[in-house]
Amino acid sequence: MSDETTSQPLLTSGTEDNEVSARKKALVLGRFLGMASTTDFQAHGSSTSQRAGQRLKLQTSEYQQNLETIYKLALSYTPSDVTGTDLDPDWRHQFFQMAEQIYSRRMQELWARILASEIVKPGHFSLRTLHTLKQLTQREAQLLERALGVACQINDDGRLKIITGCRVTGGITGIFRKSPQSSINLSACGVPYSGILTLVDAGILHRGEFETGLLSAKVPLALSLPDKHLQLTPKHPHLLLNYYSFTTLGEELSRLVVASSNSRYGALLRSQLGRDFSF
Repeated sequence: MSDETTSQPLLTSGTEDNEVSARKKALVLGRFLGMASTTDFQAHGSSTSQRAGQRLKLQTSEYQQNLETIYKLALSYTPSDVTGTDLDPDWRHQFFQMAEQIYSRRMQELWARILASEIVKPGHFSLRTLHTLKQLTQREAQLLERALGVACQINDDGRLKIITGCRVTGGITGIFRKSPQSSINLSACGVPYSGILTLVDAGILHRGEFETGLLSAKVPLALSLPDKHLQLTPKHPHLLLNYYSFTTLGEELSRLVVASSNSRYGALLRSQLGRDFSF
């Protein structure tokens, strides 16, 4: 084993940490393999099994710290004035087994909310959902926040949708148009098409766009967005709305993730759909 690996000091977080070379960054990884000395372990001259033992010790400590953080956060989210329920033993075991590997604070908060939610009312999050959630990265969680910021419910339909535009299906209105389609630029709202594809791959959005049925002229639609309520009224009877639809997993996560408010989206709705809808 190289002395360079064992003698390299551990780097601290902060501005200086962002300015070190890639090689030094790589050397730091030796700590997670038990190849770096600590106050209670000398890596130089140690055996492979001793280094393996050190690696498992560090990993176990990190896992415990992750679980304790999630548990403490869950306590802060759990109300004291509501009757709780004992968790299913299988669900509890697999939850902790997966949660111990959640490192980022943002994702730990999400898992803590799930735990608190299940204690109050079990059955919202299946083990299959947890397995899918475990693969969710911090970047995907941030994309989900932005997507929820432009998502809405239409009338009494409880399913979340991201309206992407409208299409004229015929009639005199469509004759004089270069294109029957009017589209909303979601990229301007922080949700680029690449982000949509990422959420599709993560199992949060269904693949491809959907269309509503033909909308009735002069019959208003109530749109419930995170930061406002809009009334959208078709001006003629040849209109369809295009939208992305959330999966069951996406719907479940929407109850936990705080949407990023996006005033830009409401303005785009008005400007892009104003030709065919009144607000």
